[in-house]
Amino acid sequence: MTDPVLERWRLLLGEPGGACLGGQPLDERAAARDAALDWLYGRDDDLRRRGVRRGGPRRGGTGPSAPATAGWLDDITRLFPKETVERLQRDAVERYEIHDVVTDPAVLERIEPNPALLRAVLRTKHLMNPQVLRLARRIVETVVRQLTDRLATEVRTAFSGARARRPGRLRQARDFDVTRTLRANLGRYRPDTGKVVIETPYFFTRTRRHLQQWQVILLVDQSGSMVGSVIHSAVTAACLWGLPGVRTHLVAFDTEVVDLTADVDDPVELLMKVQLGGGTDIARAAAYGAGLVDRPRRAIVVLISDFHEGGDPHRLVRVVRGLVEQGTKVLGLAALDERADPDYDRELAQRLADAGAHMGAMTPGELASFVAEHVGR
Repeated sequence: MTDPVLERWRLLLGEPGGACLGGQPLDERAAARDAALDWLYGRDDDLRRRGVRRGGPRRGGTGPSAPATAGWLDDITRLFPKETVERLQRDAVERYEIHDVVTDPAVLERIEPNPALLRAVLRTKHLMNPQVLRLARRIVETVVRQLTDRLATEVRTAFSGARARRPGRLRQARDFDVTRTLRANLGRYRPDTGKVVIETPYFFTRTRRHLQQWQVILLVDQSGSMVGSVIHSAVTAACLWGLPGVRTHLVAFDTEVVDLTADVDDPVELLMKVQLGGGTDIARAAAYGAGLVDRPRRAIVVLISDFHEGGDPHRLVRVVRGLVEQGTKVLGLAALDERADPDYDRELAQRLADAGAHMGAMTPGELASFVAEHVGR
């Protein structure tokens, strides 16, 4: 019987890893897995140069023919666990740009929707005919519904009551009153350890008091690299829509500015209208957002971009500084997705921070908490 650990190494390395098994052949199921991996990763020139995997669709010989994409999807679904299938699908569409994963009707009818495929649909929907687009919409609807269900819980938690500046009995870490706790326990300071012994912790309370109306203006860079943030911005805006005390706007931009506020309550329709790619004029979008502000001290402008400005960076800094000086909260996010993994122009981000903007990266839940804290003041 083949050692399962050695077999995994053989599958990882491909044919060059045959020595792992001491010359023993793979069993039927493992050979099928190897063929499925070769179909995808055998096309990788870098892996071949490193001697990791040889073969795939470009290999000659008398072996079995490489499967078409639809057959390959059937094979990996049968041969691998769900997590591995999603990773293979993601690499197919994002790493190797195998577009028929999301443009072939035969494939779309059987594929299991997941976030990687949603990103692929948004990148390639301009290539789809109406029939394929209808099938692709199933992926958009399924994944958006999953994201909305998950985020809606976080938003409800954040808006379950604004934090008030009075004591509360419910002890939750997010409501810990550091200032009052330290003040009340200063008599228990221990010079030898440099620590305050906390005997009585204090917490804020949350109340559902009447909230004054705030504007939340989301300005979203729709360049191709920001597709994850575009998806989560649409879902976040939909979850904020209709909440007490919040009026939400959603604006997408590249070199042009498109106000999508009319579709905020339908994130599926909104995402189907987004056109990814093109240049980036952040200054123009910021100026448009500034023009939407009704009450400066009751407005939050959220600029979601990688901050690689194709327009006028000096104008962008001036617009942001003007917003801050009039009392508007400006939040610059280099990422808005589940991982909040930023990739951005740090020099321009620092200039915006110097102009008074809050800069960072957030998950959608963290953005909801940020909005809730300010709306509740």
